[in-house]
Amino acid sequence: MEILESEIIRAELSAATLHASLGDVSMTSMTLLNEVAGRYPDAISFAAGRPYEGFYDVKLLHEYLRIFCHHLRTERGMSEAQVARTLFQYGDTKGIIADLVARALAADEGIEADPASVVVTVGCQEAMFLVLRALRADDRDALLAPSPTYVGLTGAALLADLPVLPVRTDADGIDLADLVTGLRTARAAGRRVRACYVTPDFANPMGVSMSLADRHRLLELAACEDLLLLEDNAYGLLNSAAERPATLKALDRHERVVYLGSFAKTGMPGARVGYVVAGQRVTGPGGGSLLADELSKIKSMLTVNTAPIAQAIVGGKLLAHGCGLADANRRETEVYHRNLRQVLDGLDRRLGGYPDVSWNVPTGGFFIVLTVPFTVDDDLLAHAARRHGVLFTPMHHFYGSTAGHRQLRLSISTLTPDRIEEGLDRLAALVEEGRAEHEGTGEHIPSGAR
Repeated sequence: MEILESEIIRAELSAATLHASLGDVSMTSMTLLNEVAGRYPDAISFAAGRPYEGFYDVKLLHEYLRIFCHHLRTERGMSEAQVARTLFQYGDTKGIIADLVARALAADEGIEADPASVVVTVGCQEAMFLVLRALRADDRDALLAPSPTYVGLTGAALLADLPVLPVRTDADGIDLADLVTGLRTARAAGRRVRACYVTPDFANPMGVSMSLADRHRLLELAACEDLLLLEDNAYGLLNSAAERPATLKALDRHERVVYLGSFAKTGMPGARVGYVVAGQRVTGPGGGSLLADELSKIKSMLTVNTAPIAQAIVGGKLLAHGCGLADANRRETEVYHRNLRQVLDGLDRRLGGYPDVSWNVPTGGFFIVLTVPFTVDDDLLAHAARRHGVLFTPMHHFYGSTAGHRQLRLSISTLTPDRIEEGLDRLAALVEEGRAEHEGTGEHIPSGAR
Protein backbone atom coordinates (compact mmCIF):
# COMPACT_ATOMS: atom_id res chain seq x y z
CA MET A 1 0.00 0.00 0.00
CA GLU A 2 1.39 3.38 -0.97
CA ILE A 3 1.38 6.01 1.74
CA LEU A 4 1.30 9.63 0.69
CA GLU A 5 3.59 12.13 2.40
CA SER A 6 0.53 14.16 3.37
CA GLU A 7 -0.83 11.14 5.29
CA ILE A 8 2.23 10.72 7.49
CA ILE A 9 1.78 11.93 11.05
CA ARG A 10 5.05 12.82 12.67
CA ALA A 11 5.45 11.95 16.32
CA GLU A 12 4.83 14.76 18.77
CA LEU A 13 4.65 14.41 22.55
CA SER A 14 2.70 16.73 24.76
CA ALA A 15 4.71 17.99 27.70
CA ALA A 16 1.66 17.28 29.83
CA THR A 17 2.08 13.55 29.11
CA LEU A 18 5.72 13.41 30.31
CA HIS A 19 6.90 12.95 33.88
CA ALA A 20 5.94 15.96 35.99
CA SER A 21 9.53 16.51 37.12
CA LEU A 22 10.52 17.62 33.61
CA GLY A 23 8.47 20.77 33.96
CA ASP A 24 10.08 21.80 37.23
CA VAL A 25 12.53 24.70 37.11
CA SER A 26 15.02 22.73 39.21
CA MET A 27 15.59 20.29 36.36
CA THR A 28 17.32 22.95 34.26
CA SER A 29 19.68 24.02 37.02
CA MET A 30 22.29 21.26 36.71
CA THR A 31 22.47 21.77 32.94
CA LEU A 32 23.02 25.49 33.41
CA LEU A 33 25.79 24.93 35.96
CA ASN A 34 27.54 22.44 33.69
CA GLU A 35 27.18 24.37 30.43
CA VAL A 36 27.25 28.08 31.24
CA ALA A 37 31.04 28.36 30.96
CA GLY A 38 30.92 26.75 27.52
CA ARG A 39 28.38 29.31 26.34
CA TYR A 40 30.67 32.17 27.35
CA PRO A 41 34.22 30.82 26.94
CA ASP A 42 35.86 34.24 27.34
CA ALA A 43 34.18 34.95 30.67
CA ILE A 44 35.96 34.30 33.98
CA SER A 45 33.88 31.69 35.76
CA PHE A 46 33.01 31.64 39.45
CA ALA A 47 30.11 29.36 38.49
CA ALA A 48 30.71 25.62 38.48
CA GLY A 49 32.06 23.92 41.60
CA ARG A 50 34.65 21.84 39.81
CA PRO A 51 37.90 20.58 41.34
CA TYR A 52 41.20 22.32 40.65
CA GLU A 53 42.83 21.07 37.42
CA GLY A 54 46.43 22.18 37.91
CA PHE A 55 47.70 18.78 39.04
CA TYR A 56 46.05 16.58 36.41
CA ASP A 57 48.46 14.20 34.67
CA VAL A 58 47.29 11.64 32.10
CA LYS A 59 50.22 9.36 32.98
CA LEU A 60 48.64 8.81 36.39
CA LEU A 61 45.67 7.03 34.80
CA HIS A 62 47.97 4.32 33.49
CA GLU A 63 49.84 4.14 36.79
CA TYR A 64 46.64 3.77 38.82
CA LEU A 65 45.39 1.05 36.48
CA ARG A 66 48.72 -0.79 36.80
CA ILE A 67 48.57 -0.57 40.61
CA PHE A 68 45.02 -1.90 40.72
CA CYS A 69 45.85 -4.83 38.43
CA HIS A 70 48.81 -5.67 40.68
CA HIS A 71 46.39 -5.58 43.63
CA LEU A 72 44.08 -8.05 41.87
CA ARG A 73 46.95 -10.44 41.21
CA THR A 74 48.63 -10.27 44.61
CA GLU A 75 46.01 -9.43 47.24
CA ARG A 76 43.04 -11.12 45.54
CA GLY A 77 45.01 -13.94 43.95
CA MET A 78 43.57 -13.54 40.47
CA SER A 79 44.97 -15.09 37.32
CA GLU A 80 45.63 -12.97 34.24
CA ALA A 81 42.36 -14.18 32.74
CA GLN A 82 40.49 -13.19 35.90
CA VAL A 83 42.13 -9.76 35.95
CA ALA A 84 41.09 -9.21 32.33
CA ARG A 85 37.55 -10.38 33.07
CA THR A 86 37.30 -8.04 36.06
CA LEU A 87 38.21 -5.02 33.93
CA PHE A 88 36.43 -5.89 30.70
CA GLN A 89 33.23 -7.62 31.82
CA TYR A 90 30.15 -6.55 33.68
CA GLY A 91 30.95 -6.66 37.38
CA ASP A 92 29.31 -7.03 40.74
CA THR A 93 26.39 -4.59 41.00
CA LYS A 94 27.71 -3.38 44.35
CA GLY A 95 31.11 -2.67 42.80
CA ILE A 96 34.60 -4.15 42.61
CA ILE A 97 36.23 -1.66 45.03
CA ALA A 98 33.76 -1.76 47.93
CA ASP A 99 36.49 -3.16 50.18
CA LEU A 100 38.88 -0.35 49.24
CA VAL A 101 36.16 2.24 49.88
CA ALA A 102 35.66 0.75 53.34
CA ARG A 103 39.42 0.90 53.99
CA ALA A 104 39.51 4.54 52.86
CA LEU A 105 36.61 5.46 55.15
CA ALA A 106 38.44 3.90 58.09
CA ALA A 107 41.71 5.65 57.25
CA ASP A 108 40.31 9.11 56.48
CA GLU A 109 37.17 9.38 58.58
CA GLY A 110 37.36 6.76 61.32
CA ILE A 111 34.23 5.13 59.87
CA GLU A 112 34.07 1.39 60.37
CA ALA A 113 31.98 0.20 57.43
CA ASP A 114 31.38 -3.41 56.44
CA PRO A 115 32.19 -3.69 52.71
CA ALA A 116 28.82 -5.46 52.36
CA SER A 117 27.15 -2.16 53.31
CA VAL A 118 28.85 -0.28 50.45
CA VAL A 119 27.36 0.20 46.98
CA VAL A 120 29.69 1.81 44.44
CA THR A 121 27.66 4.14 42.24
CA VAL A 122 27.89 6.29 39.11
CA GLY A 123 28.85 9.40 41.01
CA CYS A 124 27.16 10.55 44.18
CA GLN A 125 24.16 11.55 42.07
CA GLU A 126 23.18 7.94 41.51
CA ALA A 127 23.73 7.21 45.20
CA MET A 128 21.21 9.93 46.09
CA PHE A 129 18.63 8.65 43.65
CA LEU A 130 18.95 5.04 44.79
CA VAL A 131 18.34 5.98 48.41
CA LEU A 132 15.43 8.31 47.68
CA ARG A 133 13.81 5.82 45.30
CA ALA A 134 14.07 3.08 47.94
CA LEU A 135 12.63 5.26 50.70
CA ARG A 136 9.66 6.52 48.68
CA ALA A 137 6.87 3.99 49.25
CA ASP A 138 3.71 6.05 48.77
CA ASP A 139 2.32 9.58 48.54
CA ARG A 140 2.65 10.18 52.27
CA ASP A 141 6.45 10.13 52.11
CA ALA A 142 8.61 13.25 52.19
CA LEU A 143 12.20 14.36 52.73
CA LEU A 144 13.58 17.16 54.87
CA ALA A 145 16.46 19.19 53.42
CA PRO A 146 18.13 22.53 54.18
CA SER A 147 17.04 25.57 52.22
CA PRO A 148 18.93 26.47 50.10
CA THR A 149 20.21 23.05 49.07
CA TYR A 150 22.26 21.27 46.41
CA VAL A 151 20.33 21.18 43.13
CA GLY A 152 21.29 17.55 42.52
CA LEU A 153 19.41 16.53 45.65
CA THR A 154 16.34 18.48 44.53
CA GLY A 155 16.46 16.87 41.10
CA ALA A 156 16.91 13.35 42.45
CA ALA A 157 13.94 13.86 44.77
CA LEU A 158 11.80 15.06 41.85
CA LEU A 159 12.67 11.96 39.84
CA ALA A 160 11.84 9.79 42.84
CA ASP A 161 8.50 11.59 43.36
CA LEU A 162 9.57 12.49 46.89
CA PRO A 163 8.54 15.99 48.05
CA VAL A 164 11.28 18.04 49.75
CA LEU A 165 10.28 19.99 52.86
CA PRO A 166 12.63 22.95 53.48
CA VAL A 167 14.53 23.53 56.72
CA ARG A 168 16.18 26.89 57.44
CA THR A 169 19.95 27.26 57.19
CA ASP A 170 21.91 29.74 59.27
CA ALA A 171 25.58 30.58 59.74
CA ASP A 172 26.07 27.30 61.65
CA GLY A 173 24.42 25.03 59.11
CA ILE A 174 21.00 23.43 59.26
CA ASP A 175 18.74 24.98 61.92
CA LEU A 176 18.00 22.14 64.34
CA ALA A 177 15.05 23.89 65.99
CA ASP A 178 13.42 24.47 62.61
CA LEU A 179 14.15 20.85 61.68
CA VAL A 180 12.20 19.60 64.71
CA THR A 181 9.35 22.02 63.99
CA GLY A 182 9.19 20.98 60.35
CA LEU A 183 9.36 17.28 61.19
CA ARG A 184 6.54 17.43 63.75
CA THR A 185 4.40 19.70 61.59
CA ALA A 186 4.76 17.32 58.65
CA ARG A 187 3.87 14.31 60.78
CA ALA A 188 0.87 16.08 62.24
CA ALA A 189 -0.33 16.68 58.67
CA GLY A 190 -0.08 12.97 57.88
CA ARG A 191 3.32 13.03 56.20
CA ARG A 192 5.81 10.21 56.73
CA VAL A 193 9.19 11.91 56.82
CA ARG A 194 11.66 9.30 55.63
CA ALA A 195 14.92 11.15 56.16
CA CYS A 196 16.74 14.47 56.42
CA TYR A 197 19.47 15.32 53.91
CA VAL A 198 22.39 17.23 55.42
CA THR A 199 25.92 18.30 54.47
CA PRO A 200 27.79 19.04 57.71
CA ASP A 201 31.00 20.23 56.03
CA PHE A 202 31.13 23.25 53.66
CA ALA A 203 27.62 22.67 52.34
CA ASN A 204 26.81 23.53 48.74
CA PRO A 205 25.76 26.31 48.11
CA MET A 206 26.30 28.25 51.36
CA GLY A 207 29.71 26.86 52.33
CA VAL A 208 28.60 26.58 55.99
CA SER A 209 29.66 23.85 58.42
CA MET A 210 28.11 22.38 61.55
CA SER A 211 29.88 22.50 64.89
CA LEU A 212 30.78 19.22 66.59
CA ALA A 213 28.23 19.96 69.31
CA ASP A 214 25.48 20.41 66.71
CA ARG A 215 26.47 17.14 65.05
CA HIS A 216 25.97 15.33 68.34
CA ARG A 217 22.66 17.13 68.86
CA LEU A 218 21.48 16.19 65.38
CA LEU A 219 22.25 12.52 66.01
CA GLU A 220 20.41 12.64 69.33
CA LEU A 221 17.45 14.28 67.63
CA ALA A 222 17.44 11.62 64.91
CA ALA A 223 17.46 8.83 67.51
CA CYS A 224 14.66 10.41 69.55
CA GLU A 225 12.51 11.20 66.52
CA ASP A 226 13.21 7.94 64.63
CA LEU A 227 14.66 9.78 61.65
CA LEU A 228 17.25 8.71 59.10
CA LEU A 229 20.01 11.17 58.16
CA LEU A 230 21.44 11.26 54.63
CA GLU A 231 24.94 12.65 55.08
CA ASP A 232 26.61 14.08 51.97
CA ASN A 233 30.35 14.55 52.48
CA ALA A 234 31.71 15.74 49.14
CA TYR A 235 33.97 18.40 50.68
CA GLY A 236 34.85 17.09 54.14
CA LEU A 237 38.37 15.90 53.33
CA LEU A 238 39.28 19.28 51.78
CA ASN A 239 39.73 20.95 55.14
CA SER A 240 42.93 22.88 55.85
CA ALA A 241 42.30 22.97 59.60
CA ALA A 242 44.68 21.07 61.87
CA GLU A 243 41.83 18.79 62.95
CA ARG A 244 38.77 17.91 60.92
CA PRO A 245 35.47 17.51 62.81
CA ALA A 246 34.11 13.98 62.85
CA THR A 247 31.49 13.08 60.30
CA LEU A 248 27.99 12.19 61.45
CA LYS A 249 28.64 8.63 60.27
CA ALA A 250 31.76 8.35 62.44
CA LEU A 251 29.77 9.55 65.45
CA ASP A 252 26.70 7.42 64.68
CA ARG A 253 26.05 4.62 67.18
CA HIS A 254 22.49 3.71 66.17
CA GLU A 255 22.67 3.26 62.36
CA ARG A 256 20.87 6.55 61.86
CA VAL A 257 23.18 7.74 59.06
CA VAL A 258 23.19 6.70 55.42
CA TYR A 259 26.50 8.02 54.11
CA LEU A 260 26.78 9.47 50.59
CA GLY A 261 30.29 9.78 49.21
CA SER A 262 32.08 10.67 46.01
CA PHE A 263 35.55 10.62 44.52
CA ALA A 264 34.70 13.57 42.26
CA LYS A 265 36.40 16.16 44.45
CA THR A 266 39.14 13.96 45.93
CA GLY A 267 39.83 11.47 43.12
CA MET A 268 38.78 12.54 39.65
CA PRO A 269 35.40 13.83 38.53
CA GLY A 270 35.71 12.28 35.08
CA ALA A 271 35.67 8.77 36.54
CA ARG A 272 32.13 9.36 37.87
CA VAL A 273 32.57 7.07 40.87
CA GLY A 274 30.66 7.59 44.09
CA TYR A 275 29.25 5.32 46.76
CA VAL A 276 26.66 4.92 49.48
CA VAL A 277 27.14 3.23 52.84
CA ALA A 278 23.81 1.77 53.96
CA GLY A 279 24.22 -0.81 56.71
CA GLN A 280 20.69 -0.45 58.09
CA ARG A 281 18.77 -3.73 58.47
CA VAL A 282 15.59 -4.21 56.44
CA THR A 283 12.98 -6.22 58.36
CA GLY A 284 9.54 -7.66 57.62
CA PRO A 285 8.31 -9.75 54.68
CA GLY A 286 11.12 -10.19 52.19
CA GLY A 287 13.48 -8.43 54.61
CA GLY A 288 16.46 -9.68 56.54
CA SER A 289 18.89 -7.89 54.26
CA LEU A 290 20.88 -4.67 54.43
CA LEU A 291 19.53 -1.48 52.91
CA ALA A 292 22.61 -1.65 50.65
CA ASP A 293 21.27 -4.91 49.19
CA GLU A 294 17.95 -3.25 48.41
CA LEU A 295 19.74 -0.32 46.77
CA SER A 296 21.72 -2.72 44.61
CA LYS A 297 18.43 -4.15 43.26
CA ILE A 298 17.47 -0.69 42.03
CA LYS A 299 20.95 -0.07 40.65
CA SER A 300 20.85 -3.35 38.72
CA MET A 301 17.85 -2.00 36.81
CA LEU A 302 19.23 1.52 36.44
CA THR A 303 22.92 1.31 35.51
CA VAL A 304 23.59 -2.46 35.96
CA ASN A 305 26.95 -1.65 37.51
CA THR A 306 29.50 1.15 37.76
CA ALA A 307 32.11 1.01 34.99
CA PRO A 308 34.87 -1.39 36.19
CA ILE A 309 37.55 0.60 34.37
CA ALA A 310 36.55 3.76 36.23
CA GLN A 311 36.49 1.85 39.52
CA ALA A 312 39.90 0.36 38.76
CA ILE A 313 41.48 3.79 38.27
CA VAL A 314 39.94 5.14 41.46
CA GLY A 315 40.93 1.95 43.27
CA GLY A 316 44.50 2.37 42.01
CA LYS A 317 44.63 5.90 43.35
CA LEU A 318 43.38 4.70 46.72
CA LEU A 319 46.01 1.95 46.82
CA ALA A 320 48.75 4.37 45.72
CA HIS A 321 48.03 6.46 48.80
CA GLY A 322 47.52 3.75 51.37
CA CYS A 323 43.73 4.01 50.95
CA GLY A 324 43.74 7.49 52.45
CA LEU A 325 42.90 10.53 50.36
CA ALA A 326 43.21 13.35 52.89
CA ASP A 327 46.99 13.54 52.50
CA ALA A 328 46.74 12.73 48.78
CA ASN A 329 44.72 15.93 48.34
CA ARG A 330 46.97 18.16 50.44
CA ARG A 331 48.13 20.24 47.44
CA GLU A 332 44.57 20.76 46.25
CA THR A 333 43.40 21.64 49.75
CA GLU A 334 46.09 24.31 50.00
CA VAL A 335 44.95 25.77 46.66
CA TYR A 336 41.33 25.91 47.83
CA HIS A 337 42.32 27.60 51.10
CA ARG A 338 44.51 30.11 49.24
CA ASN A 339 41.75 30.88 46.75
CA LEU A 340 39.14 31.23 49.47
CA ARG A 341 41.26 33.76 51.37
CA GLN A 342 42.08 35.66 48.19
CA VAL A 343 38.43 35.94 47.15
CA LEU A 344 37.28 36.98 50.65
CA ASP A 345 40.05 39.59 50.88
CA GLY A 346 39.32 40.76 47.33
CA LEU A 347 35.63 41.21 48.06
CA ASP A 348 36.47 43.25 51.12
CA ARG A 349 38.79 45.54 49.15
CA ARG A 350 36.33 46.11 46.34
CA LEU A 351 32.91 45.95 47.97
CA GLY A 352 33.52 46.31 51.70
CA GLY A 353 32.46 49.97 51.68
CA TYR A 354 28.93 49.27 50.48
CA PRO A 355 26.46 48.86 53.37
CA ASP A 356 23.98 47.02 51.13
CA VAL A 357 26.47 44.37 49.92
CA SER A 358 27.58 41.50 52.14
CA TRP A 359 28.91 37.94 51.99
CA ASN A 360 29.43 35.01 54.31
CA VAL A 361 32.88 33.85 55.43
CA PRO A 362 33.23 30.04 55.14
CA THR A 363 36.30 28.39 56.66
CA GLY A 364 36.77 25.99 53.75
CA GLY A 365 35.15 24.32 50.78
CA PHE A 366 34.41 25.83 47.37
CA PHE A 367 31.66 28.40 47.88
CA ILE A 368 30.88 31.94 49.06
CA VAL A 369 27.44 33.57 48.89
CA LEU A 370 27.28 37.27 48.01
CA THR A 371 24.16 39.32 48.88
CA VAL A 372 23.37 42.42 46.79
CA PRO A 373 20.51 44.96 46.70
CA PHE A 374 19.19 43.91 43.28
CA THR A 375 17.61 40.79 41.83
CA VAL A 376 20.00 38.10 40.63
CA ASP A 377 18.48 35.88 37.96
CA ASP A 378 19.55 34.07 34.79
CA ASP A 379 19.02 37.20 32.70
CA LEU A 380 21.49 39.03 34.90
CA LEU A 381 23.92 36.12 34.55
CA ALA A 382 23.75 36.40 30.74
CA HIS A 383 24.25 40.17 30.97
CA ALA A 384 27.23 39.69 33.32
CA ALA A 385 28.79 37.24 30.87
CA ARG A 386 28.31 39.41 27.79
CA ARG A 387 29.01 42.86 29.16
CA HIS A 388 31.39 42.19 32.04
CA GLY A 389 32.89 38.81 31.17
CA VAL A 390 32.21 37.15 34.52
CA LEU A 391 30.10 34.15 35.57
CA PHE A 392 28.50 33.10 38.86
CA THR A 393 25.49 31.05 39.93
CA PRO A 394 22.21 32.81 40.81
CA MET A 395 21.10 31.47 44.18
CA HIS A 396 17.51 30.96 43.06
CA HIS A 397 18.63 27.65 41.57
CA PHE A 398 19.26 26.35 45.09
CA TYR A 399 15.83 27.43 46.29
CA GLY A 400 13.97 25.77 43.41
CA SER A 401 12.58 29.03 42.03
CA THR A 402 13.18 31.22 38.99
CA ALA A 403 13.85 34.63 40.50
CA GLY A 404 13.28 36.86 43.49
CA HIS A 405 16.56 36.28 45.27
CA ARG A 406 19.29 38.86 45.73
CA GLN A 407 22.14 36.46 46.15
CA LEU A 408 24.73 34.79 43.98
CA ARG A 409 27.13 31.92 44.62
CA LEU A 410 30.83 32.24 43.89
CA SER A 411 32.91 29.10 43.42
CA ILE A 412 36.61 29.60 44.20
CA SER A 413 37.94 26.18 43.25
CA THR A 414 39.33 26.32 39.71
CA LEU A 415 40.80 29.80 39.22
CA THR A 416 44.41 30.91 39.41
CA PRO A 417 45.34 33.98 41.52
CA ASP A 418 45.56 36.35 38.55
CA ARG A 419 42.22 35.18 37.16
CA ILE A 420 40.66 35.67 40.59
CA GLU A 421 41.80 39.31 40.69
CA GLU A 422 40.56 40.01 37.18
CA GLY A 423 37.30 38.18 37.85
CA LEU A 424 36.67 40.15 41.03
CA ASP A 425 37.28 43.41 39.16
CA ARG A 426 34.64 42.39 36.63
CA LEU A 427 32.25 41.27 39.36
CA ALA A 428 32.69 44.55 41.23
CA ALA A 429 31.83 46.47 38.04
CA LEU A 430 28.62 44.45 37.73
CA VAL A 431 27.70 45.08 41.37
CA GLU A 432 28.36 48.82 41.02
CA GLU A 433 26.16 48.88 37.91
CA GLY A 434 23.40 46.97 39.69
CA ARG A 435 23.55 49.24 42.74
CA ALA A 436 23.32 52.32 40.55
CA GLU A 437 20.27 50.95 38.77
CA HIS A 438 18.69 49.96 42.08
CA GLU A 439 19.19 53.48 43.42
CA GLY A 440 17.72 54.95 40.23
CA THR A 441 20.90 56.81 39.26
CA GLY A 442 22.38 54.57 36.61
CA GLU A 443 21.68 52.92 33.30
CA HIS A 444 18.69 50.56 33.27
CA ILE A 445 19.42 46.93 32.48
CA PRO A 446 16.39 45.69 30.51
CA SER A 447 14.81 42.56 32.00
CA GLY A 448 14.92 39.65 29.59
CA ALA A 449 17.46 41.37 27.35
CA ARG A 450 20.44 41.43 29.64
